[in-house]
Amino acid sequence: MFYEFQSIPAWVAFTAHSILGLSMLVAGYRIWKGPSIPDRIVALDLLAALIMAQIVLSVTHNGFISYLDVATAIAIITFLATIAFARYLENKDAPL
Repeated sequence: MFYEFQSIPAWVAFTAHSILGLSMLVAGYRIWKGPSIPDRIVALDLLAALIMAQIVLSVTHNGFISYLDVATAIAIITFLATIAFARYLENKDAPL
């Protein structure tokens, strides 16, 4: 389903996608070389937020609003994964 958004110039969309892409590379590097597991989890959350930002930017540029459902699903999955990682780190040293 398409929706008419107020049109943004193509160079603005390109610049925003480029900045988000560079930020995704930096977050990916932190996931790869993170000094600790909590740093990697935070970088993974940042990467998910940047992916959602890319999707929303694509929606505003293209007008295909069905992709917002994908961004919502990513947000829910990321939230649940963060809770699961936090519970794992909290109970990692607890005796069984």
